[in-house]
Amino acid sequence: MDDINLARARASKKRTRIQAENEEKILDAALDVFSTYGFRGATVDQIAERAGMSKPNLLYYFRRKQDIYTAVLQRTLDMWLAPFGEMDPDGDPAEEIGRYIRVKLEQARDRPQESRLFVGEIMQGAPLIDGMLRTELKEVVDEKAGVLRGWIADGKLRAIHPVHLIFMIWATTQHYADFDTQIRALLGSGMENPEVFKAASETVLDVLLQGILPR
Repeated sequence: MDDINLARARASKKRTRIQAENEEKILDAALDVFSTYGFRGATVDQIAERAGMSKPNLLYYFRRKQDIYTAVLQRTLDMWLAPFGEMDPDGDPAEEIGRYIRVKLEQARDRPQESRLFVGEIMQGAPLIDGMLRTELKEVVDEKAGVLRGWIADGKLRAIHPVHLIFMIWATTQHYADFDTQIRALLGSGMENPEVFKAASETVLDVLLQGILPR
């Protein structure tokens, strides 16, 4: 590669990195704004100000407020599906399911805003992300339900309904993000407290795993 082409390649790589960083900055700012004002109350100007960039610069990356909102929810779904997709059909069910539960609890502790924004969209009937739910989410759930059925057929899990087990894991772990205010009122602190997180993790893991492992 000659010097000119090498310089262009480096510039292109640098631009791609900067673009990715700016997009993440916008999505982080948008998460804060949407979590505070909701989709209807949020404005592009608020998001741009929170991101520390001009409105025209922001609109270079996302044309509409709806595009930003959808991208935030897509990022949340990707975050949730990544550890779920790593469930190994050749692994030990208790270890694989236990690892997934622990990661979901860590996400509830570390990224609660994402969960609350996502559940708000679902409660409204998922008008902007229905396509995501019916395609990529359903595909991963169907695939992992097949993994659970395989473990059931091998006698490694009790004969439970695999999809409803997945629902139960989601409901139990995301409770610690979505009902944080209630948890603080009852326990005096949230999941950032190591003792609360430890007790929650041990309880959820014990109850769920003891309920699905062969007796």
